[in-house]
Amino acid sequence: MQAPPHLSPADGRLLQQGRCDHPFDLLGPHGEGAERWLVVFLPDAAALTALSGDQAIAMRRLAGDVFAAPLPPGDYRLRAERGDGSTVEFDDPYRFGPVLGEVDLHLIGEGTHRQLWQALGAHVMTHEGVVGTHFAVWAPNARRVSVVGDFNRWDGRVHVMRRRSGGIWEIFLPGVAEGALYKYEILDAQDDLVLKADPLGFGSQHPPEKASMVRDIAGYGWHDGGWMDRRQAAQDRHAPISIYEVHPGSWRRRLDQDGRPLSYKELARDLVAYAQGMGFTHIELMPVSEYPFDGSWGYQPVGLYAPTVRFGPPHEFRDLVDAAHQAGLGVILDWVPGHFPTDAHGLARFDGTALYEHADPREGFHQDWNTLIYNYGRTEVQNFLIANAIYWFQEYHIDGLRVDAVASMLYRDYSRKDGEWVPNKDGGRENYEAISFMQNMNIATYGACPGIMTVAEESTSFPKVSAPVDAGGLGFGYKWNMGWMNDTLRYMAYEPIHRKYHHDQMTFGLIYAFSENFILPISHDEVVHGKGSMLRKMPGDEWQQFANLRAYYGFMWCHPGKKLIFMGCEFGQPEEWNHNGELNWPAAEKPLNKGLQSLIRDLNHLYRDTPALHVLDADAAGFAWLRNDADQSILAWLRKGRVGDPPVAVICNMTPVPREGFRIGLPQAGRWREAINTDATVYGGSGVGNLGGVEASGTALDGQLASAALTLPPLSVVVLVAD
Repeated sequence: MQAPPHLSPADGRLLQQGRCDHPFDLLGPHGEGAERWLVVFLPDAAALTALSGDQAIAMRRLAGDVFAAPLPPGDYRLRAERGDGSTVEFDDPYRFGPVLGEVDLHLIGEGTHRQLWQALGAHVMTHEGVVGTHFAVWAPNARRVSVVGDFNRWDGRVHVMRRRSGGIWEIFLPGVAEGALYKYEILDAQDDLVLKADPLGFGSQHPPEKASMVRDIAGYGWHDGGWMDRRQAAQDRHAPISIYEVHPGSWRRRLDQDGRPLSYKELARDLVAYAQGMGFTHIELMPVSEYPFDGSWGYQPVGLYAPTVRFGPPHEFRDLVDAAHQAGLGVILDWVPGHFPTDAHGLARFDGTALYEHADPREGFHQDWNTLIYNYGRTEVQNFLIANAIYWFQEYHIDGLRVDAVASMLYRDYSRKDGEWVPNKDGGRENYEAISFMQNMNIATYGACPGIMTVAEESTSFPKVSAPVDAGGLGFGYKWNMGWMNDTLRYMAYEPIHRKYHHDQMTFGLIYAFSENFILPISHDEVVHGKGSMLRKMPGDEWQQFANLRAYYGFMWCHPGKKLIFMGCEFGQPEEWNHNGELNWPAAEKPLNKGLQSLIRDLNHLYRDTPALHVLDADAAGFAWLRNDADQSILAWLRKGRVGDPPVAVICNMTPVPREGFRIGLPQAGRWREAINTDATVYGGSGVGNLGGVEASGTALDGQLASAALTLPPLSVVVLVAD
């Protein structure tokens, strides 16, 4: 039998050596009529037969592992006999046409494919009447790309992909189903063979294993229509937003099962019930995108499109989101588009070149974290990240993304010395490409996903972070107020006798409180790395520490701005957070801890139920000073809502000295209910207070039409609401 006319001996050698970059020109069926030939490359096959209709056509070994035979018209299957005598029948992937159309390729090349995950990655599908999985990956500088997995003995010569325009490689592998493990074997631009996880894979092996896993994410039945309909009103700047930040792996653990973390399904039951019972409006999860190193807490992800398998498969992560929504809770994800780790199976030098990152380490290497920085100036990279944001909103019904380390993206000289950074085209330090990326991301996500929110973790005075892009802003919905957090925690660390000298640290935040849509964060960063727990930041003995912390939380919940608190801080965990274990739940059962926990629950409900405490959070019209007394360490202010909303008076005594007969101005005479007293015995306090309320007379004071005499408990916040 002669050799197929389209296959030269040199081609056969390239196939055998794994250096062929055009396999569809050589393998599969070629020619017409009597000149139709079938060529198959299959290592470890003792014999190979083509099954066409009722014919069984023995294929001849040409050289090495290349087989060929004349092939009659019509479809066919292959039957391979292995050296151990076993046989297997399968469809030849090289008889299938491409899956991606010209529109997909055009949008990918243009960097505007906002549903990129629907084109790239691994998709279980029926193609040309056969069930299998379609694989596609962007690797423009690769010399050859193959899918390898447990279905082809990890042999990169077997399933070499089809090169398409724009640097896309794709192949449909019949018979490969959900659960299959795979990687991309890349003969890269440097002629090195590397194994890479799928940048758009929907699942992976459990770390420290590194393979991607085929996951079918289609077909989930959501039950959250009610929440999705009202989400926009629940997340805008006039809504009460109180966020419970959670590290899923250490909130609770199954101590009866070797201390394993809770699964997504267990979190859907236990975490959702707890957060709902505590009165929070949102749960914020520290990063769940797949990451290799537990100690990074998820902030060094390798699989931006894969919910980490540590807690279960993708549909079970959806169970968690769905349960939260049915309980009236929004779900925010920490999202990390600022950098990625150097792990060899990740994005680093993906095709032998600096593809996702900058080639120049002055732009592309993050010295603080030993990570690589995305090249935001490359349209394909921007699209990869923007599509990922939309992916979480659309595929998982996520309600918000809190964008990590925005300051590190905004400035080219972030954490760098002179000479270690590259100025922008105007000689400045601003990263124009990163700014453009964030603006484009916010435009795209808010446009595609109504009702969502994006939040910037940004620690500098960069202007207009939460202003619309068309007004010159970055377009975020909210910004973390890091300055407020740093100032007020420094103040609270002082012994009360010294606080009068640092009073401005509690008031300075009001100078700029309405310049952005702020969230007041007490996050995980405040209770790690030797900073001490929130409780141990407070001065004094244990009772005083709890009193100080109760007063601080009262101050925070009544201060303009949305709220965020990290898990464990709500009950005064005495230790720093440890990601390797669960929270100290036994401590939560102690009287002082339980009292603090009850205070947070009541503050949440007061905040949610009292319009004056939230509807004008980002508007100066909602705030007015009543008293700002540094010598006595007293702060008092009014919170106001819309016309008809009862006003709220907040009086803070940051010393252990109780004050009887303290007169304060109020906007109207009559009964004012004592809605919160952080020194109440139910919270573990001394019980000094105002017996449920005060009567305001028509005596003007503090620029108000009325006033009332009240008792200020020690180290406390008293909240009065007009009846």
